[in-house]
Amino acid sequence: MKKYFKLVIAAIVALIFIGTFVFLWQKSQPKEIQYSEFSTATDSIRKTTIITGKIEPRNEVNVKPQISGIIAELMKQPGDRVEQGEVIAKVKVIPDMGQLSSAESRVRLADINLKQVETDYARTKNLHDQKLVSDEDYEKARQQLKQAQEEKAAAVDALQVVRDGVSKSNASASSTLIRSTISGIILDIPVKVGNSVINSNTFNDGTTIATVANMNDLIFRGNIDETEVGQLAIGVPMKITIGALQDLQFDAVLEYISPKATESNGANQFEIKAAVVVPSDGKIRSGYSANAEIVLAEANNVLCVPESAIEFVGDSTFVYVVKGEGKQKTYERQAVVTGLSDGVNIEIRKGLKKDQKVRGPQIISEDDKNE
Repeated sequence: MKKYFKLVIAAIVALIFIGTFVFLWQKSQPKEIQYSEFSTATDSIRKTTIITGKIEPRNEVNVKPQISGIIAELMKQPGDRVEQGEVIAKVKVIPDMGQLSSAESRVRLADINLKQVETDYARTKNLHDQKLVSDEDYEKARQQLKQAQEEKAAAVDALQVVRDGVSKSNASASSTLIRSTISGIILDIPVKVGNSVINSNTFNDGTTIATVANMNDLIFRGNIDETEVGQLAIGVPMKITIGALQDLQFDAVLEYISPKATESNGANQFEIKAAVVVPSDGKIRSGYSANAEIVLAEANNVLCVPESAIEFVGDSTFVYVVKGEGKQKTYERQAVVTGLSDGVNIEIRKGLKKDQKVRGPQIISEDDKNE
């Protein structure tokens, strides 16, 4: 029994030894290196860049009051459309006590003067009717009466303006009615009824009653790096994609490139503006984040190969042309002249013909990955 047991142990050891020897022998055998292959073809190559920015109106106007006071009424809301001259809000005037007292005093003095002139006129008219004064004296008295009446009316108007912000003579052009200066959409009304507002003056920019913009005339505003700005030109078409509207793409035309760079995170950036072709459905809103795709260079119907098939050596470029088939297959190194690249394909200007096969990168098997 012991003899058979020893024979089994010896057989197992021999099998392990032979298996290890076979495994090591197989591992020591050279493996055939396989490469992917590509055929040259005619295609169009575009070099593009993506610029981030936002959509905004070309003209955005802040409407400010002409007088100081308190918001008494708001006639519009954000999102409403207004025409030029249309009333947005009404301001209640809080009169200055010094100006109010002066205006009231002026009215009283004008009233006293008018009464005296009316008395003088009545006396002169009576004497003129009796042929006791000349026509010249009568005309002077009548002129003084008209001047006194005009002074009284002006004093009353001035008092109404100081007290109420509007007079009967200019009610249609009242400064208490805040009107839109342009036609467009109200983007924002930052004040509420009861808020105090001040007019624009030398020391203050004034309170903004509303922000109005023409949403049919939009622009894309973004920044481009200095390494790419030299390839742009006014009038270049762009494709605008808005983050909130992924399914929609809009056309735009570049119309402005800043002559001066601004530094941002250590890089020089140039501001650009492009006129956006607004769709008829009016889905674009002010402030949308957007990406603009610009074609920096383009080559149509040119011979090209995948860039992974190109070997770069200094300023020279080479490819390995496939020769023969099967076991007779070889790769011949050949110099080529390249052109435009889009990061995937590259233009071949000289050195290859259409439908020629070139060697690509090495094919890595699953076994090689596991090793």
